[in-house]
Parts: sequence; C-alpha cells; structure tokens
Amino acid sequence: MKIEVTNDETQFREEVRAWLADNVPKERRPTEGEAAAQFDRQWVNQQYLGGWSGIAWPKEFGGRGESLGRQMIWLEEYARAGAPEIGNFFVAIAHAGPTIMARGTPEQQEFHLPRILSGASIWCQGFSEPGAGSDLAGISTRAVIEGDELVVNGSKIWTSYGHVADFQELLVRTDPSSGRHKGLTWAICDMSLPGIEVRPIRSMAGHHEFNQVFYDNVRIPLKNVVGTVDDGWSVAMATLGFERGTGIIVFQVELARRLEELVEQAKASGAIRDMVIADRLSNLRAEVHALRAMTLMNISRSDRNGALGAEATLVAVYHAEMEKKVARMAFELAGNQGLEAFPGKWSEAFEYYNSFAHTIAGGTSEIRRNIIGERVLGLPRGR
Repeated sequence: MKIEVTNDETQFREEVRAWLADNVPKERRPTEGEAAAQFDRQWVNQQYLGGWSGIAWPKEFGGRGESLGRQMIWLEEYARAGAPEIGNFFVAIAHAGPTIMARGTPEQQEFHLPRILSGASIWCQGFSEPGAGSDLAGISTRAVIEGDELVVNGSKIWTSYGHVADFQELLVRTDPSSGRHKGLTWAICDMSLPGIEVRPIRSMAGHHEFNQVFYDNVRIPLKNVVGTVDDGWSVAMATLGFERGTGIIVFQVELARRLEELVEQAKASGAIRDMVIADRLSNLRAEVHALRAMTLMNISRSDRNGALGAEATLVAVYHAEMEKKVARMAFELAGNQGLEAFPGKWSEAFEYYNSFAHTIAGGTSEIRRNIIGERVLGLPRGR
C-alpha cells in the first residue's frame, strides 16, 4: 500500500486548497427542487470555469485526468472547505459521463460530455422498477424497434433527480424472449420527450428527490443507444462499476468531516464529559478511520492492478452503515433542536432519516452482502 506523500502531491494540495478558499459558495445548498438544481448547475459551472470539473475524467474528454491519489486529495480538501455536494449532478458526473466515455459513440461523447462538465445537463437513472428494485435483470419496461426509433412503455421508480433532469440513462428490455441478463438495451432518454410523466415520491425525511417515471409510447432515436441493442447488461454493469468505485469516495470524505464537527460540538457544549458520549464518538472516529484505510487500500490496488472488482463492495456496505451511525449520533447530540425545520428542510432529524437511503440506493446492503459472499468469499450462490 502506498502511504508516502510526494512533493508534487503537496503542491497539488496547496493549489486545490487555495482555489476552494476563494470559490466555495458561502450560502447553504437548498435541499430540493429547482432551487437545488439551479444551485448545483452554478457550482458545477464554477468548477468548470476554474478548470476543476471532471477531475477524474481523461483529458481527451475534457477532464483533468488526475490519478486516484490526486482525486483523493481534491476530495479531502473539498470536504475540509465545506464545499457543497454535487447533488443533482452525481448521476451525470459519477457514472453517466464515464459510461458514455467508455461505451458511447463519438457523436454521443461530443454532445453530452461537455454539457455534463459545464453544468448544463442534469441526468437521472432509469434502472429500478416497481417489480424489480434490486433485481436489475428482472426489469420489464419494454422497448420495440420501429424504424429508427425505440418505442418505450413501462415504468421506473426511485429515480433520483428525475423531476429536474435533462437526460436519463434508461435500461429497457428489447428482447423479451431472451434470458434474464440478455435482451436489454441501455439508451439515452431525453426527459422532455412526449409520453414521459414524472411523479414525485417523498422520503420519510419529507424530502423530494425520488420519483416514479412512466413511459407511454416514448420514442427514442436508435442513435441514442449506448453500446448495441440487446447488450445493455454489460453496459449497465460498467455503469454500476463506476458508481460503486471512486464515485463513493466523496461521501466518505464528507462523512469524516461531519464526524469531526460533532466532536467539536460535543467539546463546546460540554457533552464530551459524558463518558458514554465520549466512548461512542471515539468508536465512531475509529470506524471512520478504518473506512478511510479501506478506501486508501483500494486506491493503491487500483493504481497497481487496474480497475477494482467485487471487493469495492466491501467499502460500499461499510460506508452505508457508517452514514446511519454518524447521523444518529448527530441527531441525539442535537436533542430537541434537531427537530427544527423538520420535515423537508435541513436539520439533524432530516440528516438522520435521509441516511437510511444509503443502505438502499445503488443496490441494497442485502444485495451487496450477497455480492461479497459469492464473489469475494466464494460462498455458494443462494437459491
């Protein structure tokens, strides 16, 4: 494992720190709706103009092409500076863009990638369905080919940012007679097309991020297919690989920053003198450091051996549980004050209830544990 810090990395950290100090927005990011979307567009565009948008993207696609080590430095300083999350741009930057880079046509790359980097295009994901949440191979939303178009009918659910998105990475079944993992197609769906209806779903935190999307004879040009027709499973696996790999690092760094804020709050209020609270905070700090060590180990492995395999799922499961633990600690320390502005607005209560989404989004913790058991530990596949 690489643990030393080079002079070049130290200079890079100083450059990052200086830019963030001058550019991080002072106001708190809105929690939802068009106000949040507009805030995110402006912040991504500001990073783009400063030359920092797409820090992990290859230079040939408009990014900086930085190493994983430098990405980690950027994310650490980003969290340290209290910079806002990328919010509505997570799908676009973390895996729609990388998928198009890896599997898209030159025309798709030329049109979409600059719009993502500059903050012009918000994306959402159309994978999960009411009858196939974590069972991606069980989707039934249909698409038939008519001329040079896919005609889509069906429904998707838990579609984050669907109400403000410009485009969607949409997985549909184009050959219903084939096996579960075959006959699927990954397509770019313009969310303004006729026949698309987006209905809001509010979480138990009172937050509107999720949606259900309905498709009624929606016509998508065949030129929007990423990869080839009926080969969408392999494209979708690439998408999820990006999401479960480096895409999660930003949340881990933010989690560590949030915990240190809690420690300082406990010191200021005197709560730290309660040995039970001090013990819990100490254990949480140790666990967050362990999560960071696992992440750094994966970065070192990836630098040495290339893309990570199923072992990256270990970090995803551990991180999801830690999000809930730290949010619960914050809620308990805040007491009645944590209910201020709840539901719907940011508060410790909002943060706690919203943390449960981490064990569901991107594949439930149960599904991820199955992946660990079968692909990492070599246990027999369940029936």
